[in-house]
Amino acid sequence: MRLLLPGLVAREPGLESYRVRPGGVTAIRVEPGDRLTVIDPQGRQTAELSVISDGGGNGAALGITADAPAATLRSLAKAQSDGGERGQGADVVLAALAANRVDANDLRALRLFGEWSPAANQESFTARSAATVLVAAPFAAMSVEDAQANPPTELSLELRRAVLRPAAEPRIPPPLADPVLDLRIDAATALRYEVKAGQFIQVIDVEGRQCSDFLAFDSARLDDGVERGLDSTTTRYFMSQPYPQPGLYGKFYDQDANPLVEIVRDTVGRHDAFGLACNAKYYEDMGYPGHINCSDNFNAQLEAYAIEPRTGWPALNLFYNTAFDAHNMLVFDEPWSRPGDYVLMRAAKDLVCASSACPDDIDASNAWVPTDIHVRVYDAERKFSMAIAHRVTPESDATLTKETGFHSRTSALTRQFTEYRGYWLPSSYDNHGPQEEYWACRERAAVMDLSPLRKFEVLGPDAEALLQACVTRNIRKLSHGQVVYSAVCNETGGMIDDCTVFRLGDSNFRFVGGDDYSGVWLRQQAERLGLDRVWVKSSTDQLHNIAVQGPASRDLLAEIIWTPQTQPSFRDLNWFRFAIGRLGEHNGTPLLVSRTGYSGELGYELWVHPDHAPALWDAVWEAGQPYGLLPLGLDALDILRIEAGLVFAGYDFSDQTDPYEAGIGFTVPLKTKEDDFVGREALVTRKSSPQRQLVGLELAGNETALHGDCVHVGRSQVGVITSATRSPILRKNIALCRISVQYAEIGTEVEVGKLDGQQKRIPAQVVRFPFYDPDKEKPRS
Repeated sequence: MRLLLPGLVAREPGLESYRVRPGGVTAIRVEPGDRLTVIDPQGRQTAELSVISDGGGNGAALGITADAPAATLRSLAKAQSDGGERGQGADVVLAALAANRVDANDLRALRLFGEWSPAANQESFTARSAATVLVAAPFAAMSVEDAQANPPTELSLELRRAVLRPAAEPRIPPPLADPVLDLRIDAATALRYEVKAGQFIQVIDVEGRQCSDFLAFDSARLDDGVERGLDSTTTRYFMSQPYPQPGLYGKFYDQDANPLVEIVRDTVGRHDAFGLACNAKYYEDMGYPGHINCSDNFNAQLEAYAIEPRTGWPALNLFYNTAFDAHNMLVFDEPWSRPGDYVLMRAAKDLVCASSACPDDIDASNAWVPTDIHVRVYDAERKFSMAIAHRVTPESDATLTKETGFHSRTSALTRQFTEYRGYWLPSSYDNHGPQEEYWACRERAAVMDLSPLRKFEVLGPDAEALLQACVTRNIRKLSHGQVVYSAVCNETGGMIDDCTVFRLGDSNFRFVGGDDYSGVWLRQQAERLGLDRVWVKSSTDQLHNIAVQGPASRDLLAEIIWTPQTQPSFRDLNWFRFAIGRLGEHNGTPLLVSRTGYSGELGYELWVHPDHAPALWDAVWEAGQPYGLLPLGLDALDILRIEAGLVFAGYDFSDQTDPYEAGIGFTVPLKTKEDDFVGREALVTRKSSPQRQLVGLELAGNETALHGDCVHVGRSQVGVITSATRSPILRKNIALCRISVQYAEIGTEVEVGKLDGQQKRIPAQVVRFPFYDPDKEKPRS
């Protein structure tokens, strides 16, 4: 038995890993004896392998015959000559071509894998001589109309070196742009530097799990003899969170409530703004007098600015992993940061800054081994996307927050964006607000961007068998053109996701869920079950969607959606059915329209390639004006879905709750689905002896409940609030509550605990839910 540290344990000596993004090219230098393996993780993704030997392009260095055009490289070179978008890392590839005087148009490639190559297929090559290997992942946009849709996916590369290279300094990520300042802060030291207003500060954890305390002072106030620096208390008060994060609540203030910096990117997501920078007293109290510390290092660096020294400096403690435990104690552990992780900040004023590489080696703050920090400063004219990093699994590469295909339209209507599952989505719209958006949906029509839903194409002869074994619904009964809502459970019956499954053909399905991990899990189940003729390919980046919901949605959309005779007419589309059609007329933008939604109203969802998203939004927007169409953000959507009794991951269900406890027991047809599926045995047991049930509560008065509030009968807690809102149309406070079955009967009186759960109680009563339209007459209409 050994400690498991996925993503942090050093890989085997001599092994290097790379990835190739769809439509991208990765360049790798190989030496004689090196072994390169090209892997297609999701299957059905071709690869183009080109070789540039010293002095020219040929395949002899890898012992291959490259006889196909290097189409992706040619596109890259053309984008350069046209001045178009080339993508990150393209400059390295183009430089390799230029250095060897190779014209991309003359370069040939060996094509690997085929249209139906299995997932995890791989090809290996051993270098006979030194060369530069270029691996491309050809890209073709997925067509909404294609029943055999094959979204482009990334490739993985593994390079095993024949000769182990001598240990070198850890590699840091390439600069985000040309830096105006590039500083290495050695372990256990600190450095000061000056930054102009608008410039960007990137603080990089070089080797991972290393804290870096950050100070910033208003330069103009220092010139006036006034010290105004980062103030954690002021910042927490205005930002309403423990430390700033990219988005609406990303600023760090001084004592006068003036913003000094704004967080632009964060690839870690765990920092500290409560503790002091380490100081002499801390080490003395721990039995280490004379220990070097960040506060003394800062005092020495800031002496030149006549800044008064401090025994302990309050700072933004980047990468410092602190939290409050169940007993309200401030605790800390090893940082979450990995090699190359960083925080990017934008200076709001001219600043004097200082950064440290914390010397703490007596506890877990720096994982017991202090290492270096790197700081880069970029010019104010540069543009960087605002982003938070996400990983599907601990071993996965980080991906940054993206904009949806509709962002150019939604951002013209609001500045209120929030980070939602790896995308920026509007929380509400300027000049409207949640209440007005809500009433537009209940009374007329509303349009919302739901592109972050995770889509997976499940294809092949074994596709039906895989889904039948992985979701609770009976997929064998699903017809062409039909959609079904289902739970996805683990072996204990706990829900790992909920989803809708679209049947596009006999062996063609689209799985739409909330979590990227569902795709990983589906592929794992296919391997476990020995289903080698099924492909699960992520299509999230190839299929973005808006929902048009409300009583007027049918009439509104009927004016702009055309379907061929081989598909149902739009007006005849029934609930949980879909059709493939066009926008406007038979030559219009291809789209898929489904009669589905998350509002409890008559409604539809429209699915297009992201390139067509602005055109779709414009058409819906124009057609909707006579009907009083408004845009709708996440805040209003939450009210709508709670009224309609629609559950939300992380609130109403998790892998610790089964579908019965989540209020969607109707998705588990144990009597009519004879085939086994993951979690069936556990669900049979759970159903026969239920412990908890999701119910609706109506609360007395006007004070709303909150997610996580305790629910009591007398002194004992019998339940917990999962979601709650004030219902505009019902004029009541309502909540979804997971409660002991003994108190789940309609009419049961309970109390919602506030404060400590005992000092203040809100009377409530168990009622039928969904609260709004409990028989679903509106979406069926």
